[in-house]
Amino acid sequence: MPETGSWQVRWQSAQRSARAAGDAALRRWRAAPRRTRQTWRLTAVSAATGLAVAGGAVAVSGPWDAGQRTAERAAAAGSGSGSGGERHGASTDPVRSAPPVLSALGGAAPGGPGRAGAPLPTGAGLAEVLAPLLKDPALGPLRTASVRDVAAGREVFGVRADEPATPASTVKLAVAVAALSALGPDHRIATTVVDGTGKAGKSGKAGQAGEARDGGDTGDTGKHSIILVGGGDPTLTARAPKPGPAADRPANLRTLAEDTARALKQRGTTTVTLGYDASAYSGPDQHPIGPNENIAPVSALMADEARLDDSEFGTAPRDAAPAVAAARAFAGQLRERGITVDGDPAAAHAPRQAGEIATVRSLPLAALVERMLTHSDNDIAEGLARQTAIAAGKPASFAGAGTAVRDALAARHLPLTGAVFADGSGLDRDDRVSAGLLSRLLLDASSDRHPELRSVVTGLPVAGFTGTLSGRYPDKSSGAGTVRAKTGTLTGVNTLAGTVVDADGRQLVFAFMTSGTTDPQGAQKALDTLASAVAECGCR
Repeated sequence: MPETGSWQVRWQSAQRSARAAGDAALRRWRAAPRRTRQTWRLTAVSAATGLAVAGGAVAVSGPWDAGQRTAERAAAAGSGSGSGGERHGASTDPVRSAPPVLSALGGAAPGGPGRAGAPLPTGAGLAEVLAPLLKDPALGPLRTASVRDVAAGREVFGVRADEPATPASTVKLAVAVAALSALGPDHRIATTVVDGTGKAGKSGKAGQAGEARDGGDTGDTGKHSIILVGGGDPTLTARAPKPGPAADRPANLRTLAEDTARALKQRGTTTVTLGYDASAYSGPDQHPIGPNENIAPVSALMADEARLDDSEFGTAPRDAAPAVAAARAFAGQLRERGITVDGDPAAAHAPRQAGEIATVRSLPLAALVERMLTHSDNDIAEGLARQTAIAAGKPASFAGAGTAVRDALAARHLPLTGAVFADGSGLDRDDRVSAGLLSRLLLDASSDRHPELRSVVTGLPVAGFTGTLSGRYPDKSSGAGTVRAKTGTLTGVNTLAGTVVDADGRQLVFAFMTSGTTDPQGAQKALDTLASAVAECGCR
């Protein structure tokens, strides 16, 4: 038998020490109070999260990775505003999904055994943690809550979960699910230039500030007339394209003008009259709250959300006639490309069988949903609600859109008792949804059975990093990087609904709603604390 070397002795001794330390740690774990064990779990998850955040800074793996758009998640910190609701702060950063802080959708949590294999939290365990937090005096007199387990597909904690309340911007979750259900994640919205030769159509009354609505006798626009037809793309832009892959850019009036000019010149035409058709939408274009920097008049034809400054998100002064402004911008682009446009653009109604000259299409609907949710974009929300109405053959108005959204959700057998969809943005205080409906929407979107809804989850702001949660959850605070949620804020109304992976690796969705608040910052902090508690909990 060979003599045992000194290094072998040290190795065997180290092994014995390690086993002894492990046994001692296990005894301490079993003897520790339940609260202490939860704290230890949180520490381990926080450490894993920190490593994931560091790894996210260098992760580049193609256009999609773990359900996230890599082109949008770069330099994640600092996009958007944390204000939420009525005043979403301006940001010039493009929308981007979260860095890989959270586990991949459908995958395991950092250090966890997987969302289905991890222990299921109990109602009693969640109540022990959440019930005291729901008593925070910063919350209003109406306080509702719903927490569901994704793998089990059922509610594990609820407080007045079926009671309708004002959702503010969390109603956008309903609009997103409805639009994706009606149109699919790959649907693109077209903006088209057509031949306007001959009678442009019979007109009824014009919309606000001269915008064409349900037709009108525009007369003979001439042999070389063309008509710019809005399809309702809320992200259409007239600005110079930004660097980056063309596939990630929104539809651009410059591209449309270039294609139109080329087609006209091929026909030997260099002089035209220009009409514009915004009749795809009907009813009042002004939101019930009236002229407001949170939202432009809702038009089927607009560029850059009718912003009068260079902002891309948040509040901004808006043009009162978005279609007129878009048509004028398009006319200018045509002139730059050698096409003479006689006179000013005029309201028109495209002939039914008009020949197509050029078309640009929006990014896929899934990308529009992500942008809407990340930055709580009210203009996109109203546009997607009307697109849902068009798909259902209903009037593309506030009323028609509300009916279409409800019908699309009813077809998914969602709990709609007392639900009211007065608008698509959540700015209307007549909106009503329950915490149970919000958590069910997120449950469906998180489920592997509904991949068409995935952008509802990938578009959610990440606490402390993106969109309307970038200014909440200060650095190193509990919940930063682990809570992913849609905010909702109106005066006296605060809501938060999203998804987390808890300390045991179980994926949960949640919705917390409160009304009658008098301290908006305190209410936001209370909701953030509730969401963080769900993330920290191994609540059994």
